[in-house]
Amino acid sequence: MLSDYELIGLLFLFAIALPTAAIVAATFLGPRKPNPIKNDVYECGMETFGPSWVQFRIQYYIYALVFVVFDVELVLLFPSAAAFGTLPLFAVVEAVIFLVILGAALVYVWRKGALEWR
Repeated sequence: MLSDYELIGLLFLFAIALPTAAIVAATFLGPRKPNPIKNDVYECGMETFGPSWVQFRIQYYIYALVFVVFDVELVLLFPSAAAFGTLPLFAVVEAVIFLVILGAALVYVWRKGALEWR
């Protein structure tokens, strides 16, 4: 019988081998008929017009990052909120500490002016 670590190692090897085998098989078995139309850059099936490379302001990425942080916060706090009545005091204190840390991060980002639309 395999030990737990051997099973995890076997799963890890399988997780690496399966996608690798699929990529290798697609490389050797896939059709190769390149032509200028297939190699042309397109977006949504339409030819691009104007410059293809457009730089976005860093502000958009900061908004996205703050959204992801608070989205992860919601995912992590939902189970404790759903079972709030049955949680021990230690779990409630941990959730409050988690909220305080994220609140401090929000205050920091706010004071830096990262949430102002300019």
